[in-house]
Amino acid sequence: MSELPSGWTYARVEQLTELNPKNALGDDDAAGFVPMPLMATGYLEQVRFEKRPWGEIKKSYTHFADGDVVLAKITPCFENGKGGIPFGLPNGIGAGSSEYFVLRPSSAVLAKYLFAYLKTASFLKEGEINMTGSVGHKRVPKDFLLRKTLPLAPLPEQKRIADKLDAVLARVDAARVRLDRVPAVLKHFRRVILSAATSGNLQGELQTADARRNGWIACSLGTVAEVGTGSTPLRSNESFYAVTGTPWITSSATSQRAVTQAEEFVTGEAIKAHRLKIYPVGTLLVAMYGEGKTRGQVTELAIPAAINQACAAVRVDEKRADRRFVRLILEANYFEMRELAEGGNQPNLNLSKIKNFPLTLPSLEAQRKIIQRVESLFAVADRIQAQYERAVERLEKLTPALLAKAFRGELVPQDPNDEPAEKLLQRLKAQTDLLASAGKRAKRSAKALVD
Repeated sequence: MSELPSGWTYARVEQLTELNPKNALGDDDAAGFVPMPLMATGYLEQVRFEKRPWGEIKKSYTHFADGDVVLAKITPCFENGKGGIPFGLPNGIGAGSSEYFVLRPSSAVLAKYLFAYLKTASFLKEGEINMTGSVGHKRVPKDFLLRKTLPLAPLPEQKRIADKLDAVLARVDAARVRLDRVPAVLKHFRRVILSAATSGNLQGELQTADARRNGWIACSLGTVAEVGTGSTPLRSNESFYAVTGTPWITSSATSQRAVTQAEEFVTGEAIKAHRLKIYPVGTLLVAMYGEGKTRGQVTELAIPAAINQACAAVRVDEKRADRRFVRLILEANYFEMRELAEGGNQPNLNLSKIKNFPLTLPSLEAQRKIIQRVESLFAVADRIQAQYERAVERLEKLTPALLAKAFRGELVPQDPNDEPAEKLLQRLKAQTDLLASAGKRAKRSAKALVD
């Protein structure tokens, strides 16, 4: 164990708390019910509850009260940080999942101080290592929790630490909220750029809309590109697939900016049997169907590859249109493309709809100028995206770093006038021994009366 600041000591959780205390209340009285989905995850997040009659929840559930420290013990809830300190419960009491540990703090430890320790990366990691049980049902053992030793600060310093953590982590949460807006802003920015690029609005702000689109020609995708598809070789024929060979791409790959590698490969035998076409680098792929957001997505082959029947391969005639501009149009009209799909549970596009998809094209020279402008603006968005990702990474490290600092005694200054934590423990032990002695005397008296 590392050296502690002056006035600090080490104490076991079982010395400082009562585990899983019981509540008493009339069956018709209101109480708070906290199933696992309502349990907090963040350090400052409030514990939510449902109002229930006590008689409905007093059995088969774990009891707790306002100010208790609640900790999920089962995977993955423990690793995800499920836990909190409930406040504002009806009549001050509640119950919840049987997968909770409940710790009622003694006079020697503040609930917020104890809860902060249970949020430290070191505690969570050690708890995960010590889990027992079958896969999917692993739990933190009770003995591990009770015998865990934590650095105990003097009581006034515990409050200073808890207050400091509240203040600093509130600012961390506020920063996280602001950062969480960035992806949506960038997504909107990129969509606006795509829309402007394909409607002529990047050709000069001083021109009218008609002037900007002067010379643009309406046509269909099939008039400027060759559109084809692929198929899926028979899965039961092992000779059709191999660990190497010709890359074979499915619609799931359309979520990538470019297809640079394959997850599956087909053999020459499969290509011959199914007449698979090998599409060259630069071919655009449009997902004609697939789960979730897949349908309508666009990517580009960066490797020669065969494809399955869920993809449309678009080979743009570069004398008629720049494939980069065609891709801009397809990406700008993602939702319009999806709306063309037909079918029941899984609506599909088909080659006819892809070929007939409407395009409006300026001259090749204008297309290239627009592409340059789009790439320049997208580069700005990419730089902001990179800055955002670095900021998120730093922010994610900040809370664990602050908690670790708190329990090294480095978060707030020590006060030599604070009563040492060791004296707190001595006083607590004396009170506990006194209560235990009184309990034994009461039992002896009761026994004597019976005799």
